[in-house]
Amino acid sequence: MSMSLTSRFAAAGLACALMAGCAAPSHPDPRDPWEGFNRGVYKFNDTVDHLVMRPVATVYTTVLPNPVQSCVHNIFSNLGDIWGGINLMLQERGLDAINMWGRFMLNTTMGLGGCLDIASRTGDPKIPSDFGTTLGVWGLKPGPYLVLPLLGPSTVRDGVGMTADWFGDPLELRDIRNVGLRNSLYGLYFVDRRASLLDVTNTIDHTALDPYSFVRDAYLQHRAAMVRGNKPNHEALPNYNDDEQDKAAPMAPSPSAAPAAPAK
Repeated sequence: MSMSLTSRFAAAGLACALMAGCAAPSHPDPRDPWEGFNRGVYKFNDTVDHLVMRPVATVYTTVLPNPVQSCVHNIFSNLGDIWGGINLMLQERGLDAINMWGRFMLNTTMGLGGCLDIASRTGDPKIPSDFGTTLGVWGLKPGPYLVLPLLGPSTVRDGVGMTADWFGDPLELRDIRNVGLRNSLYGLYFVDRRASLLDVTNTIDHTALDPYSFVRDAYLQHRAAMVRGNKPNHEALPNYNDDEQDKAAPMAPSPSAAPAAPAK
């Protein structure tokens, strides 16, 4: 099947999913005014995930030994610490930014290029951050919840932030001139990312009455916590007693529970 024909099928499938999901919900969530559209995109993403990404990720975790998987995951994560530190500095979290860059230096040298996460073992945990979080710290409201085709959960603010992440994050591999190598690394990154969420998404499929709402609430809760400066693995979730639009349903699961469709 040619790439052109494949693209047409994908476009047609997305259009059908959107048409099926555009009915207005009977009890709309104020954070999700585009729920009909979002559910259609979510259904499309979930279909692609079940047909392509999940089977590939399952084979990946079955074939590769755990130490190799861990090494690949740590290397990608280590590269992301540079951009994460820049965003923490922009958020006026200077000490956290220095710690992130220190993590990168330690893991790159002593951790064999990031293969080993030495920093976390020595008590210096990763503090995820991106430009969408930075915009939130600067006071920009998240705007409506938005599910992006193939990229998964987002908001209007986070969607804008992805543009800066694309140009600023050293993890982006677009400057590699060897097209085959660049595409292989991109593929490996996406498969590793999807593999890391297999247990979470399997649990959601078997336990959540409405996976869409579950993912939405988890995502919004996580992003609000990041804007408020919560450290990873925090025990107490933030309170939402103000009028900010960052509100999220209480007791939503932790960030990793948001199974972004095959993709931050």
